[in-house]
Amino acid sequence: MQVRSVDAVPLVYPLDDGKGYGSARGTVTQRTSTLVRVESRDGTVGWGEAFGPPRTMATLVDELLAEMVVGMDPYDVETLCDRNYAGLYHFGSRGLIQSAISGVDIALWDLIGRSTQTSVSRLLGGRSRDRVTPYASTMYVTEWGQPPAEPIETAVAEGFDAAKIKIGRGIDDDVERVRVARDILGEDAALMVDCNGNYRPAQAVQLAEAIEPYDVAWIEEPLPPENLSGYRELKRSVSVPLAAGEASYGRFEFEELVDDRVVDVVQPDVCKCGGLSEARFVGKLATTQNVAVSPHVWTGAIGLAASLQLAATLSAYPHSTNVPEPFLFEVDRADNGLRTELLTDPFDVSGGTLAVPDGPGLGVSPDPDAIDRYRIGEES
Repeated sequence: MQVRSVDAVPLVYPLDDGKGYGSARGTVTQRTSTLVRVESRDGTVGWGEAFGPPRTMATLVDELLAEMVVGMDPYDVETLCDRNYAGLYHFGSRGLIQSAISGVDIALWDLIGRSTQTSVSRLLGGRSRDRVTPYASTMYVTEWGQPPAEPIETAVAEGFDAAKIKIGRGIDDDVERVRVARDILGEDAALMVDCNGNYRPAQAVQLAEAIEPYDVAWIEEPLPPENLSGYRELKRSVSVPLAAGEASYGRFEFEELVDDRVVDVVQPDVCKCGGLSEARFVGKLATTQNVAVSPHVWTGAIGLAASLQLAATLSAYPHSTNVPEPFLFEVDRADNGLRTELLTDPFDVSGGTLAVPDGPGLGVSPDPDAIDRYRIGEES
């Protein structure tokens, strides 16, 4: 089997005027993504998704990666990141090229799965779990000043019993947002917080102490991703678990997080870290230091499906018979048609548990009408 063609499909989902949302680092007025379509010589098609500026991603796929991939055996998929590190390093192997490779990698795994009628998770080495517990990623910072209680009340009404909320705009504001979330979720719900890297180490220590009464499961990105010395300092000063990795590209950056347990939870994003191949590598790397892995998921429907396939394969080590906590899986609850409309059979992610698709490849089918609806045209 050989790859006959590789095509990138840049997408944009504009938000209504005044309905931008985001984090302590700013808000967005549209959601974007890039789908990658690979086709084998026998006509089998696989789909992937890449995170990043869609026109840039499409250019990288079309002008740089297609030459590498057309004619290759899809089963050589795990060589892509190595070829990037070794052969394309002049272009920056830790940035946008890695995102573009992510989309191609996912598409190749989907292609292999569809060709063999096997789910990607089984191709990746088998499943540790068939279901995950979704948590609502919510309470965004909004342009219109949404009251913090509203999104948490919505999540609870949808059946979620775990949530992650945006904080990082100041300690007093953080404490109030955490208090509201905890009051609405209840004492037994898992509650995580995300600063999106907006604090210095001393501020993050103050935050950890201020929210300690609310039993937070982890503080995500309390510091900028490049501030490793700050993470080491913070880790020595707080008891609450720390999580990071959504802004990391590839094994070398994750190795820096895993070494000496700089964080307690690493969060590879399959749509930017190098795809399923590299995310699996990161998972094994984390396991060697007994660091937890929780995928970051903030792209569209294909990325969600790929993340579920990855989640199924992640090791339960050191747990065996008794698993002390559920495997939490991020589900973005913000308005994003690229997540909710792109599949012929969308995921039902509200509350309870979420089954990992067991169909061929990623186990999902893109909706061509929805893709055409959000495709960025040449005139755009």
